[in-house]
Amino acid sequence: MMDHLVNQLDHLGHWGYLVFFAIVFMECQALVGLVMPGESLVLLGGFLASQDLFRLPYLMVVIALAAILGDSFSYELGRRLGRDWLLKHGHRVRLTPAHLERVERFLMRHGGKSVLIGHFMHIMRALLPFVAGASRMSYWRFLAYNGAGCIIWTVLFSLVGYFVGESWSLVAHWIGRIGAALATVVLLSVACGWLWRRARRKS
Repeated sequence: MMDHLVNQLDHLGHWGYLVFFAIVFMECQALVGLVMPGESLVLLGGFLASQDLFRLPYLMVVIALAAILGDSFSYELGRRLGRDWLLKHGHRVRLTPAHLERVERFLMRHGGKSVLIGHFMHIMRALLPFVAGASRMSYWRFLAYNGAGCIIWTVLFSLVGYFVGESWSLVAHWIGRIGAALATVVLLSVACGWLWRRARRKS
């Protein structure tokens, strides 16, 4: 799939930006996102920018905007359809109740921060906006954390793809583990910051 996409993008010129926007927007949707190439596409975009097929700053803006709008759309779907809809149709992409419960626990435990951190874990990124909407999280709070997460996610993986060059596909195979490691680092940083502030308040 990705090799075919590379060949097509090579012939599209500036219309390729629209292709990236459309795919990233769709990848943000609750069920579709579970089977779409997320980080792989952004890595590919960075690589193609290194080959002068795209301007890297423009590509970053397009991808970040597509992710923010796509997640906002998924949030609104979650608010209107609810978790029961997700469970009813989730079997088509092998989404189980256990997967959904894991996402819901993650959201309850970490609140808005989970929306930011979830961008670095595939199943979380695909489901959290919908679940946040279904749980009636404040949209403006969701937008603040999600916007930051989209921008960090876009810049990070675009730059990785830009600098690793033709090895982007190899990096894509490891990206799940890298994402999990990054999420762990972020969670630990958040926990340490919270403990430090708590200790200062007590002192």
